Amino acid sequence: MLIVMGHVQVDPSAMEEFAADIQVLSRSVRQREGNLSYAVAVDDQSEGRLLVAERWRDQASLSAHLDAPDTRAFVGKWQGRMTGDVRKYDAANERSLLDG
Repeated sequence: MLIVMGHVQVDPSAMEEFAADIQVLSRSVRQREGNLSYAVAVDDQSEGRLLVAERWRDQASLSAHLDAPDTRAFVGKWQGRMTGDVRKYDAANERSLLDG
């Protein structure tokens, strides 16, 4: 499994537009083969900071998502208008939070 975590930053005046666009994208992303979870949440409205949390079955699933036309269109629209630090992690030994 791959975990994608990080944050993105947009101009606070663009938060409403960004949130609307990411909501539309999220609906299709959650239906994609290999997507285990996908969430983008506002961390600080006044700073334009959002948190990103995704889980993917494997690299092929994540790559297909990144190459999907709607993902490319979203990135194309926001590429020059957002910054951030989003990283990918390999995950092994998944278990319940309370398991030792």
